[in-house]
Amino acid sequence: SYETQLLPEYAMYRAFNALTDSSFRVRLAHVTYIDSARTDTVIRYGFLIEPDAELARRLGGQLDEANNVHDLLTDPAYMTLVAMFEYFIGNTDWSVWGRHNIVLVKKAEPPLMLAIPYDFDFSGAVNAPYATPPPQVPIRSVRERYYRGYCQPDSVLTAVLARFRAAKDSIYAVVRAVPDLPEGDMKGLLGYFNDFYATIENRALVQREFVRGCRSLPQ
Repeated sequence: SYETQLLPEYAMYRAFNALTDSSFRVRLAHVTYIDSARTDTVIRYGFLIEPDAELARRLGGQLDEANNVHDLLTDPAYMTLVAMFEYFIGNTDWSVWGRHNIVLVKKAEPPLMLAIPYDFDFSGAVNAPYATPPPQVPIRSVRERYYRGYCQPDSVLTAVLARFRAAKDSIYAVVRAVPDLPEGDMKGLLGYFNDFYATIENRALVQREFVRGCRSLPQ
């Protein structure tokens, strides 16, 4: 039954790949488990995730393992893209400050810090039966979206929303391409994404969710 969560989570990584190369690469695999004591064999899906150090090297940077790095010390355009993606998939189980489901990569040229997300099984899109929102966010179900990004100038937010619009077909294509993803699960994922796209095409909802609903910058 856990394969029903594994394949949608794999799809979340591929969806983020469609938005940016600054993301973990993943590869779907068939894993064969052999019980030598009983000569029993079972084959299950799994996926391989790019190692942190390889990710940093590919992006021309280095891992930064500093504690208590604030979101605002990272690249604002990329950080807003990450926060919007987490909203897109309905995930609140992440923290830059706590390096929770986030890897920090420091680039020298140009000089910037990227907070790269991973581990999406607590997202509303995956909707695992064990997933619950963290107690500090005011939602009761992971299916509810809640934006955890900091307030940014309109130019940053507008560019991020434009990026989601431009990548829509690619995102939907990678979901449809996941092998053995049940038809009902695929339609459920795309329907969940449709709700997001309806939101960003509604000016009032954009103001409510991402302008008035963003986290205030410290004074």
